[in-house]
Amino acid sequence: MSHPIRIAVQLHPQHAEYADIRRAVLQAEEMGVDIVYNWDHFFPLYGDPDGKHFECWTMLASWAEITERVEFGPLVTCNSYRNPDLLADMARTVDHISGGRLILGIGAGWFQRDYDEYGYEFGTPGSRLDALEAALPRIERRLARLNPPPTRKIPLLVGGGGKKRTLRLTARHADVWHGFGTPEEWGERARILDEWCRVEGTDPEAIERSVGVDPSRLDLADAYRRAGASQFTLGLNGPDFDLGPVADWLAWRDEQNR
Repeated sequence: MSHPIRIAVQLHPQHAEYADIRRAVLQAEEMGVDIVYNWDHFFPLYGDPDGKHFECWTMLASWAEITERVEFGPLVTCNSYRNPDLLADMARTVDHISGGRLILGIGAGWFQRDYDEYGYEFGTPGSRLDALEAALPRIERRLARLNPPPTRKIPLLVGGGGKKRTLRLTARHADVWHGFGTPEEWGERARILDEWCRVEGTDPEAIERSVGVDPSRLDLADAYRRAGASQFTLGLNGPDFDLGPVADWLAWRDEQNR
């Protein structure tokens, strides 16, 4: 299976009014971006730590209504913040609102302030991965039981690069893997994911490979592509959400996909 190149933007839902975020989503879709992501946190991750910030899933329901073509989802939702069966139902509902365009991105969680201020147990990296491992089958079972069912098999994206556990869970459950790092670092993890796919009996080619990239570093695009990436996610911060560099990535995508 050969995956075409897709360009995504992650609109960091911080330091902006919701009107600014909404405008950026619509502009990204109009430009021809393939996917628009937000993230699942309660406070800004950089800049003023007490700056403006909005919640992930209520925002995604809005995006489902205001967009027509683009796929969208959380990059990534934190498994710790919602009961897995509830999360599956939320995802199914947003899937229907959008007519089948949701990508369900999920990870084990890491931002301690979210946990402390909202009353979740932070635990350890191991305990959070234990919880994710237990949650993923529950999400799959609930999606299979809901009435009405999702409009399609909702693509599951797992974010993270942990070599021993996260990548194995990705091989076992995911349709998309998202990671970070230099082309060499990202490529090493992609090869480890291939190894876990063989252990789990999964076709490595069935998992789309996504990488988070600096919008200004189009010069790295070919190296990531050679390493196996087909989805390129450009992070944009509020309040401006400067989509200018995205145009060059879209032109590169179109040239590569000919």
